[in-house]
Amino acid sequence: MRMKKKKAIALFFLAGCVLPGYWIWLSLRPVEIIAVHHRGNNFSAILIQNPPITDNGKINWWMENKATFKEKYNVPNPAKDGSFSVTVWLFGDGYKEEGKYDRFCFNDMKTKKNCIEKDAVFTVTNSKNRGTVFTVYDGDNYRLGQNGDIIKVASD
Repeated sequence: MRMKKKKAIALFFLAGCVLPGYWIWLSLRPVEIIAVHHRGNNFSAILIQNPPITDNGKINWWMENKATFKEKYNVPNPAKDGSFSVTVWLFGDGYKEEGKYDRFCFNDMKTKKNCIEKDAVFTVTNSKNRGTVFTVYDGDNYRLGQNGDIIKVASD
């Protein structure tokens, strides 16, 4: 009976070390931009691997890299009124043929494999009325305040 207790304690100790280590490893992996696609004048898609894990991490990643996105990829590409929408998608297993009905396809690619699985990480939108809003698909919505603060938007 004593040996079983020691094994259980050792197992819990091991799990207590491995799980935080795995979480830290996941959070430290750099986000990899695979491709950027433009749809119309003010809609863009950024395809990534290794997305930030938390809502805060996703928003911070956007805020820290938005100048680079603009310079390197022309994202966002706002309409004349300043509105834009940028969705960050998980690239997953790569481009696939349309075949499956629930895939997101990019018409700017002239190949049969121009679609990805619909696995949105988050969207950044900007409009005259609402300002900049972050929609995080596994969490909540946030708004960029006038002083640069990130404000959680109450869900209905």
